[in-house]
Amino acid sequence: MRLPVRALLGSAATIALSAPVYGGVATAAIAAPTGTTAPASARPPGPQTRADLATAMRGEAFANVSYRLYAEQARREGLSSVADLFDNAANIELNEHFTKAAALSDLVGDDAANLRSAISGEAYEATTMYPRFAQQARSDGDGNAADRFSEIAGDEARHREAFRTALGVVQTGRGTVPAAPQVHPVQVTAGTPKVRSEQTKTNLDTAMHGEATAYAKYTLWGKHAAKEGDADVGRLFTGTAGVERQEHFAEHADLAGLVGTTHQNLTKAIAGERYESTTMYPRFAERARAAGDTEAARFFTHNADDEAGHANDFQKAKDAMS
Repeated sequence: MRLPVRALLGSAATIALSAPVYGGVATAAIAAPTGTTAPASARPPGPQTRADLATAMRGEAFANVSYRLYAEQARREGLSSVADLFDNAANIELNEHFTKAAALSDLVGDDAANLRSAISGEAYEATTMYPRFAQQARSDGDGNAADRFSEIAGDEARHREAFRTALGVVQTGRGTVPAAPQVHPVQVTAGTPKVRSEQTKTNLDTAMHGEATAYAKYTLWGKHAAKEGDADVGRLFTGTAGVERQEHFAEHADLAGLVGTTHQNLTKAIAGERYESTTMYPRFAERARAAGDTEAARFFTHNADDEAGHANDFQKAKDAMS
């Protein structure tokens, strides 16, 4: 089952789109970073399971960042308990669900492999994805979106160069890792879409999923670098992650009208969590079991249970507002 793009725009449904994910890797699979191998004690997941893990990561990353914005909106409305509910769910989506899927997919390699993957992703966005989105938006009369896509393309080009420099330092031991970029948070309040074209709306959805995935990846890669004693590389990844989430994703979300009232946000979150718990993750678990990927099957089943709990919690919060 695939949900239409418009059903996904502004929802928490964790479903992959047909466009490439951040990093220039097709949504059909996420390959292990160059230079890394699966643990000797575990058989690498089969291709379908890897594709399903990629879909899961893309969706969990999107839910994480969306829920953070929903939490901010709930606090603006004086609904602190609902804000806490969104924040808690967001933390689980990133720190448990995304992180476990990343481990099963061998997403985290050494610093050099992670930097090479980041360079590839930033290059794709800077030279291909965002310029195309800007051209389409301008042709369709969405000049505000075109300007934003062009601006972000420039940001991604600078990120690519910073990562290239960092890779040179890691490989040669000479030079200085660039400082982390400064983050200028963008506030996103409840509102309707600021663009008209359906193509622009689709492109914003693709971009939001990509920026959310980049944020989650860079967060993990930053933690790994810090753990390995590469503090400068860790800070570069973590700082760039902040730009992807607090600037790029937020700017897209504002244009797309992602954030509604808390009642509307709860409605969207409930629909997404129910889809995951009753359709997506059970299907992924069944396919993983059939392929002999038992650990992934257990992971998908566990996530389905978690998402069912989130849906119930969100429903109770919504009912309490009625």
